[in-house]
Amino acid sequence: MSNQNIKAIEILINAIQLGSIRQAAITKNISPQAASQLLMQLEETLGVRLLNRTTRRLSLTEEGQNLINATQPALMALNRAFLNIQQSKDDISGPLRIIGPSSGFAPVLWPIINEYCQLYPEIQPNVQLDDNIKNWVVDRVDVGFHFGMSLSEELITRQLFSVQLIICASPDYLKQYGRPRSLDELSLHKCSIFQHPGSGQIFPWYVSIDDKIETLEVPPSLITNNTDIEIQAALDGKVISQLSSISVTHLIRDRKLIPLFINHIADHMHAYIYYGSKNKQPLKVRKFIDLAIKRLTNNQDLTLSIKELNHYAIYK
Repeated sequence: MSNQNIKAIEILINAIQLGSIRQAAITKNISPQAASQLLMQLEETLGVRLLNRTTRRLSLTEEGQNLINATQPALMALNRAFLNIQQSKDDISGPLRIIGPSSGFAPVLWPIINEYCQLYPEIQPNVQLDDNIKNWVVDRVDVGFHFGMSLSEELITRQLFSVQLIICASPDYLKQYGRPRSLDELSLHKCSIFQHPGSGQIFPWYVSIDDKIETLEVPPSLITNNTDIEIQAALDGKVISQLSSISVTHLIRDRKLIPLFINHIADHMHAYIYYGSKNKQPLKVRKFIDLAIKRLTNNQDLTLSIKELNHYAIYK
């Protein structure tokens, strides 16, 4: 059924209830002439007369009454459904679908989710962390996070903070094996390598040399696809690791890990939040986006300043 036919049936119902086509036209914000035209087109489509019109009153024909009896319950249900949808978009409750990378991102994301749920207890977060980028439409995602560039021109992408890739080791490792004096000397040390959990790709180390990002191959003493294992191996003094600032900033500040080669730290990666058109988002999604942007944009708990790096790089 076309939208024109639905509108004509609604005018027919209102005309009988209000007593005139003019009054029915007002409810639809159209002219009486347009309302009469819609009714005539509906009668032509059905091939029957629906209204008996006189100068004083309107009355339904038998066919008109049958049409109203058959369609009015469905139209009322449709109107209720539209009203419920319009009201629900302003409710801060129900499921909130969030995706993000699995490697080291949970400690970044969880405080945001926890704060949001405290503000809005009726929210039911559905959080899926996976290093493989998913299909936005198929997965019916409300908001996502990722490292890298924009995923799609159809999505709004906003940069949150830079991710530093810091070569670091524990005090125990440096005490036992000594501190490498150059990048080349890393080949003589025990190093860990990260393997992408989805693709199996082995990631090289990234270093900044003369303001350019270069890759550095190191002989692996440990290969893992789990950041927690890599961090723990570094803390236990087993390896030198290149770890992201989101994972080790607090460990460096606590002097559990010592940053090495601070002049070669790569910070070309960035964390992003992405979502569909913000103007059409339900209120619960817009509120979460606003909170995430407020808490994560240039968050000093996730990066180290040059002054801090120089300070914590000193190991006695």
